[in-house]
Amino acid sequence: MLNSDGELAVAAAEAGAAVVLERYGTELARFDKAPGDFATEADVEAEKVILEVLRQARPGDVIVGEEGGRSEGDGATAQREWLVDPLCGTLNYAARTMLVSVNVALRSAGRTVAAASADPFAGEVFWTDGDQAWVRRGGRDEPLVPDGSSDLVDLNLDPPFPNAPAFRAAGLLLDDRFTNRFRPRVISSTLAVAWVAAGRRAAYITDGHLSDSVHFAAGIALCQAAGCVVTTLDGSPVHTGMQGLIAAADQDTHAALLALRSR
Repeated sequence: MLNSDGELAVAAAEAGAAVVLERYGTELARFDKAPGDFATEADVEAEKVILEVLRQARPGDVIVGEEGGRSEGDGATAQREWLVDPLCGTLNYAARTMLVSVNVALRSAGRTVAAASADPFAGEVFWTDGDQAWVRRGGRDEPLVPDGSSDLVDLNLDPPFPNAPAFRAAGLLLDDRFTNRFRPRVISSTLAVAWVAAGRRAAYITDGHLSDSVHFAAGIALCQAAGCVVTTLDGSPVHTGMQGLIAAADQDTHAALLALRSR
């Protein structure tokens, strides 16, 4: 049994990532979820093995999966809730594009106390115990160190856009002040949030209500533990105000992006 919640998050994410890697490039059945949104067999299978790892180690915990929904534990530790996104970037994956992540996060008493975001194709797991953050490669951990010097900023252009027309991430692409300072990127996976914590991106911006999101819980926790500046689109604490997310490597980058958004 894994004693550390952080190590358990890593183990669960790695188990899901192994499935995602194994099924890559194979014929996959698709399951429609909403207009323009679907899951594949890889999503479902990855979530199944993640739940098996978590349930074996923490049978009393609640688990909320992107595909399977909420699964109650035996009640002993029901205040602990795991959020599982078995394959973030399903459309990328189905199009045989290697930009995806497997996200696992544990929430307790309103705080994310452990999280892991695995990149199946790079063989990396970005993870946190709630206080510090690392990337694991080949069994070795290195601290995550944010760095805004690249000026690379990832924008999430996928709907919904609850703050439109006041804010649309796509609008930044038409703003000379943004493109003169930053270099936009779009990868359509929350892997990019982990990249901010790792110093591979200067920032990440998205709209949306993220307070109960299986997609974003791990990435937000990673950025916070690594020392990034993480707020809503209006600079409020995460999950308040107008919601959305600005995760920036440093105060200067965050201030510049916040000023652009508010103009």
